[in-house]
Amino acid sequence: MPSAVNLIRSDTLSDVAEYAYAATAPKEARLVFLAGACPLNADGATVAVGDYAGQAAACVATMKDALAAAGARIDDVLSTRVLVASSSQADLVAAWEVVRDAFGDHDVPSTLMGVTVLGYDDQLVEIEAVAAVVD
Repeated sequence: MPSAVNLIRSDTLSDVAEYAYAATAPKEARLVFLAGACPLNADGATVAVGDYAGQAAACVATMKDALAAAGARIDDVLSTRVLVASSSQADLVAAWEVVRDAFGDHDVPSTLMGVTVLGYDDQLVEIEAVAAVVD
């Protein structure tokens, strides 16, 4: 089934950003609010310690599993917020490139933020997402 999400672009805004500037869903859509996807294995241990890209990949996998549990797919995502525990732009970019590539052509509106600390030991990346599904 095709996604209900409509990505919006603007000719008046810079095309440097690697994502759409807005997204909409039809009024009959069911919204799915995901908790922050964390880089944890099934036992709750942080994976890819010290590796921004590795943790981003683990977060994407967790996010996809949470979406599936809610009856949604990655192309149903309306927006994301990517949190990276670093003040280095290079670390943020390393995480962002993994997330961007996971979404492919479905380049949803996103916010990339450097933060001081995240909730789990050795955690460097977390991804929040909102999706919309028409059942």
